[in-house]
Parts: sequence; structure tokens; C-alpha cells
Amino acid sequence: MKSELPKVAVVLNESPLLLHVLRNIESAGINRKVVVVGYRKDIVTDIAKSFPGVEFAEQTEQLGTGHAVISAEKQLAPYTGYTIVACGDAPLISASSFSNLIEHHKTNGYVATVLSAKMENPTGYGRIIRSSDDGSLLRIVEEKDASSEEKAVNEVNTGTYCFNTEDLFGALKQIGNNNAQKEYYLTDVIKIFRNEGKKVGAQTLTNALESHGINSPDDLALAKQYIDNGLVGV
Repeated sequence: MKSELPKVAVVLNESPLLLHVLRNIESAGINRKVVVVGYRKDIVTDIAKSFPGVEFAEQTEQLGTGHAVISAEKQLAPYTGYTIVACGDAPLISASSFSNLIEHHKTNGYVATVLSAKMENPTGYGRIIRSSDDGSLLRIVEEKDASSEEKAVNEVNTGTYCFNTEDLFGALKQIGNNNAQKEYYLTDVIKIFRNEGKKVGAQTLTNALESHGINSPDDLALAKQYIDNGLVGV
């Protein structure tokens, strides 16, 4: 981002990225919020403290997305209800999209539901592979591991999820880090659920532009352009 700030502290339309996410989550009726902090945690904590009722969990080492979520186990135990996992650098996902994700999850009786998006150019994203029988989620395949047929799929993982909380933490304790990065990937829980015969699904964003993440100054400028042109809400 060409900045000393943690990415979630970078400002979009006068607010840090993290505050956009927290506002949309609260507007979706999700009242309890846990922010996982690590790099420059003092800055992130100060930003999030301006939002009422936020709790914090510390990820002392950055060992992957699964590790980040399990860092919040203490705050989320005892395991009841549902847990939304949202990215602090994806500020455009709307309150209605979070609400639709939760409703789709509950209605279909899934233990995990991935928020997906259909993109004209899915290069670089994990692909959503669905069952031809019922449309449920079979697996998420990262591009480097995808076959030619899988790479042709234009539905991708946004990194946003709804889980049954108890099932989530049970599965997180089974994932390993046997990969090139030696990290614990949240996506591995999908495979665990499928192997256990549990139902997992995917809910597709109505507006794929909401999935736009911020990883560079160009991404930030594009997000502002989307907002200014009324292509997404904030």
C-alpha cells in the first residue's frame, strides 16, 4: 500500500477500511464483533475502539487465515450460534449481502457458507466448485492447484464466510499446515466438513464489485471510483 499503516487503517472516503466493514456488519444486525489484531495492533485497536462494543483477539504470529480465526476462540466460546468471518480490507461488502449470506446459510441448513462472486476475469482467485446435483459447495480450489477445467470457472471465493460456530472450531483444530507457506488455511475446513458428510454451500453476491479487496493504491482508487459512480454503496 506504500504506507506504514496497517492495511485496514488506510482511509477510503474519510474512514479507515476497517470501519466500513464494522458499520456494514452492524447494519446487518450482527451485534457482537471481534477484531483479530496483529501487526501494528495499537493503531488497529484505536480505530476499532471508536466503534461501540468491539472485542479484540490477538494473533501473535501471522500463520494464516485459519490461525487468525482460531485466535478468537476464547472470545467466541462457548460455541453457540453463527460466526461471520469478514476481511478488514474488503470494505464494499454491503449490509444486505451479509444478511443474505446468513439467511442462505440458515435456510439451507449448512454448517459453512462461502460468499462468492462471479468475475469476468477470475485469475488469481480460489475457484468455487459446486455439485452438479444440488449446487452445494464441493471444494475451493486455489488457482495454482486448479486444473484447466477448474480454472475456467468464473465463480470465486471472496474470503467471507458464515459458519455454525461449534462446527467451525471443531474443524479448525483438525487443519494442518502442510503447504508451501506452512500456514493454516481457513478454506481447509470446507474439505473437513465434506469428509464428515456435513452440508456446505455458497451464496453468490448480487453485485460482484462488492468483493473488491484493497491490496494496492490502485485498488483503493478503484474502490473510490466505484463509490463515486454509485456502483456500490458504503
